Amino acid sequence: MNVCGPQVARRRNQLGWSQPQLALKCQLSGWDVSRDIIARIEGQVRCVEDAELAVLARVLGVRLEELYPKEIRASLPK
Repeated sequence: MNVCGPQVARRRNQLGWSQPQLALKCQLSGWDVSRDIIARIEGQVRCVEDAELAVLARVLGVRLEELYPKEIRASLPK
């Protein structure tokens, strides 16, 4: 249902954050999200809307395209 889940989990772990911590940071950025939703996104069982993906990128401190798998990023225009 989404391709960004593994990248979200990887970056969250790199930052040393728990799923509840990521959910709280997203809430402070204006997205009403729970730990359960973060878990479902990371497990690729919940769709991620464009605006939600933008919040995740901002909160995780990455460019939007970094939340896509390498094979998709490789096909993006430079």
